[in-house]
Amino acid sequence: MRFSPGRLGATLKAMNVASSTAAQRAEIGGANIPAQAGWFFLHAIFAVASWAVMMAVITLFHPPYIPVAITLAASFVVPLIAGTLIAQVRGGRYARYTWIAGVLWLMIIGLWILDMPTSPGACLHCTAGQKLWLTFFSFSEDSGMIDGQGRFLGTWPAAAMIGYSIGARLSLRGGSARA
Repeated sequence: MRFSPGRLGATLKAMNVASSTAAQRAEIGGANIPAQAGWFFLHAIFAVASWAVMMAVITLFHPPYIPVAITLAASFVVPLIAGTLIAQVRGGRYARYTWIAGVLWLMIIGLWILDMPTSPGACLHCTAGQKLWLTFFSFSEDSGMIDGQGRFLGTWPAAAMIGYSIGARLSLRGGSARA
C-alpha cells in the first residue's frame, strides 16, 4: 500500500466525522444525563428565584391591593426577562425546557388540591374542575382551599417557569446553545 496525501486526508476526515457523530449519539443517548438534569434543575431554580425576588420586592412596598391578573402577568414577565438575560450570558439549551417543570409543579399541586376534602368555606359541593379552576385560575373568586394560597403555591411559580423557558428560547433562537 502506497502513501497518498489525498488518501490520508480522506481517512482523517472520516475519523473526525465518526467521532463527532459518536459524541452526538452519546449526548443524545444519555451518557450525559446527570449534567443535563443538573442544568435543567438549576434553570428551574433560577426561574423560581427570579419570581421570589419579584414577590419580595412587591412585598417590601406593601401595596394595599394588587389585582390577580397583574401578579400573574408579573410572575410571567419578570422570569421571562431573567431567562432571556441568563441565557444570553450563560447559554443553556436546557433552560428552554423549564416549562416542563412548571407544568409538573402545577400538576402536583393540582393533585394535592383534588385530594383535599371540601367543607363550608372550602369549596363545599364543588366538582373537581371547579376546585382546580377556583384555586388556580379564577380572577374573581377563590375556592378557599389551602387558605386561598393556590395561586401563590401553584399558578404563579408555574407561570414563572414557563416564562423563564420562553425567555431562554427567545434568547437562544439564533445564538449558540451551550449547556
